[in-house]
Amino acid sequence: MSTAYWQQVRSAEMRVPTDRPLADLTAELVTLLGSTDPVERDEIAYPILATWISEGVYDDLLAGLGDGMAAGLTRGLGESGTDSVFRRSFSVLVLAECIERDNTEGRLPAGKILEWGDRLTGWLVRERDVRGFVPEQGWAHAVAHGADALGALAGSSHLGLNELTVLLDVVADRVVLETPAPLSSGEPDRLAAATMSILRRRLVPLRIIEPWLARLTAAATDPGAPGRDPYLVTGNPEAFLRALHLQVALAPEPVDVRADLLLELVAALRTTNAAYLQA
Repeated sequence: MSTAYWQQVRSAEMRVPTDRPLADLTAELVTLLGSTDPVERDEIAYPILATWISEGVYDDLLAGLGDGMAAGLTRGLGESGTDSVFRRSFSVLVLAECIERDNTEGRLPAGKILEWGDRLTGWLVRERDVRGFVPEQGWAHAVAHGADALGALAGSSHLGLNELTVLLDVVADRVVLETPAPLSSGEPDRLAAATMSILRRRLVPLRIIEPWLARLTAAATDPGAPGRDPYLVTGNPEAFLRALHLQVALAPEPVDVRADLLLELVAALRTTNAAYLQA
């Protein structure tokens, strides 16, 4: 169908059209998730699918829809600088909506959410296309969208201490990965927000957080091999530590280890910024 058709759907408060089967409408919207046209992708496919999920249109089909989105995470995985990133990046956003629907309505068994969690986290640490805004094509933003999905996953009652600890490790794995250029399109802030969602479950004790934080601090102070730009190694973990400190300090919904974690974060930032804090 034409873009004009879907614009009419948006204008009609995104009500499900009755002139075509839902399966056909869904298949077309899923195809548009990978479009290089930001209007088709950002303004049509994602918001319509997200609205239909949140309104319960897919409640009896949620497992199949989420499976399709998880499959989209493998399309072109390992590529960088190609158009395949859009399908992966926007599939994970829709998968996050499926998880959020289960968080509020309890439509799926624990095994399905944990399966999606495995596929989501496996994709996030293997994603190599870390572009933010792509001229003429709009947002790719795979790391930011993956962080948002981690935040949704952290809110699932199906995840306990062990699973939440794994999510923290995935955040650290993503942060310490060297990228072609330091992440500069809000990704550290989105990863910090996902971390806050994990900590707000009030299940992860400080004894687990401390070595996790030490790993990030070490990564932010290791310049890497001589003769290479050290900020390609230290830039992302340093930006993440600063973003997490900001959110722990100022977020209106604090985490229960806030006081102790602030002390740990200040100590980490003193270490990573020692050169700027000399008397």
